Amino acid sequence: MGRAHVSTHQLVAGRYRLLEIIQRETNRICWYAEDTGTGEISRPCLVTQIGLPEDPRGAERRAAARLLRTTENMALLCPGRIATVVDAAEEAGALWTVNEWIDGTPLGELLSEQGTFNYVRAARIGLELLDVLDAAHAQGITHGELSPGQVFAREDHSVVVTGFGLAGATLAPRLTAPAYASPEQARDQRIGPAADLWALGAILYTMVEGRPPFRDRGRPENTLKGVDRLPLRTPVRAGPLTQVVQGLLRKDSRERLTRPVVREALTRALSEDPEAALAAAPVPRLRGAYAGMRPGSPAWSRRTMVAGTALAVVTVAVAVLAATQGLPGTDGGSDAAESPARPPASTATPGEGTGGDSPDPSGPPSPPQSPSPTPTPSSPSPTPTPTPTASAPATALPPGFQRYRAAEGFSVALPEGWKRLDTDRDGGAYRVVFGAKGDDRTLAVTYSEQAGPDPVAVWRDDVEPNLKQADDYDRIGAIRATTYQGREAADMEWTAHVDGARVHTLGRGVLLGGGRSFSLRWTTPDADWEAAANQEALRTFFTTFRPGSD
Repeated sequence: MGRAHVSTHQLVAGRYRLLEIIQRETNRICWYAEDTGTGEISRPCLVTQIGLPEDPRGAERRAAARLLRTTENMALLCPGRIATVVDAAEEAGALWTVNEWIDGTPLGELLSEQGTFNYVRAARIGLELLDVLDAAHAQGITHGELSPGQVFAREDHSVVVTGFGLAGATLAPRLTAPAYASPEQARDQRIGPAADLWALGAILYTMVEGRPPFRDRGRPENTLKGVDRLPLRTPVRAGPLTQVVQGLLRKDSRERLTRPVVREALTRALSEDPEAALAAAPVPRLRGAYAGMRPGSPAWSRRTMVAGTALAVVTVAVAVLAATQGLPGTDGGSDAAESPARPPASTATPGEGTGGDSPDPSGPPSPPQSPSPTPTPSSPSPTPTPTPTASAPATALPPGFQRYRAAEGFSVALPEGWKRLDTDRDGGAYRVVFGAKGDDRTLAVTYSEQAGPDPVAVWRDDVEPNLKQADDYDRIGAIRATTYQGREAADMEWTAHVDGARVHTLGRGVLLGGGRSFSLRWTTPDADWEAAANQEALRTFFTTFRPGSD
């Protein structure tokens, strides 16, 4: 394979800025990146770098076109399950593919952090992959490059698959992750759906055993030789999945289990341990947002507690992560907040710009969004609200929203008529509260420079002790680790009485690195939390917020 020398100071294809590596496999690097060619606001995206074989005859030039064509077809067959490829280019000895930001965590990253999955969790992911393969194989499409790095797990248990169109795009038998190649690929033979079933078996094996069935031996040709010639190590942690894994990993492609048999076996495994099934939800932990989402490298973000006219000052690692006194009702902040202006690029730094804040009716383009959270019926005892998806910016803002550029450098889409109500500063840290007169809802944006390395611990140890001083404070569910725009993040949800009114808050905290963090807190009257307009506002805040302190 060719060796690509890449600098993060250079733009790939003249427009994609590489920010952070979120996943590595043999001959494959996945980056959290920004698309700088979308106007004044950079859009987060997923850029994958794949080394191309040396080919002096130029036969590999078809790779980008083939990839785009195949993924376009697959996206129509499996909407929401196939990562949309928006661009592909061959540059610096590598094939570069650009996907819209994916709201999920690479399966390879989950495995590296957690070691192994229980067989129920593995079976659930296996069934999700089987659905995608069923649709592809029915149309005569073989993936041929399936591996844990090509699978992104989302919090709703669904998966998003990347990499369709790579197989056959070059003369190489396998471009990425040779440890997951089928024996027929190792022999450089013609492949079909059976090669994908082998890869499915290898992924299941890796999930339950904590290692691939055939280890990577450094050089691709050595790894492929091991896949072809070495016997399979018998799985010891697969439980009821043992037979299906062994049946998928038969060297002779004609002897492998068929998709219906695999589906029946995986479905049966799900029913054997209902309790394990409930506890098996993969929690996207993209270091960065997937890193959390990477697009720009996200950090803090969960619903924020801010509403009412007097909130106790709460600190996150310093003294800025929480609510302050005199919120709604005071027209604090700069009057310039209502003057029109364009939003800043996501790489803006605090204090950058004209010094004024401004709403902007235009918003950044947005990719198709993941299914929105299903509201839970209200009841005396609150139940955890599903975590909103943290996907890339929307292509168009919902009606009634305008993009707002803060003097501190960040930007977010706000409901029309909203402005800065209150601003708190403490050295380099700050907290800005947004809302409107007559509206009981608020959004608080907090920036800190002394956050710890664990976003869950920040909420638990630095923020919650102060929140407990509020009247009738009640946390809803556990503090949930997640990712946002490619950064580590955590969400906490709670209710409390503020000035005699019961309010409901979701706070998301995102780590930017070097002790820096952002948090978003969305607060509404508790009785109105599930209102469609409020849930849409929350999703809009999370998908359009762009930190400006990188």
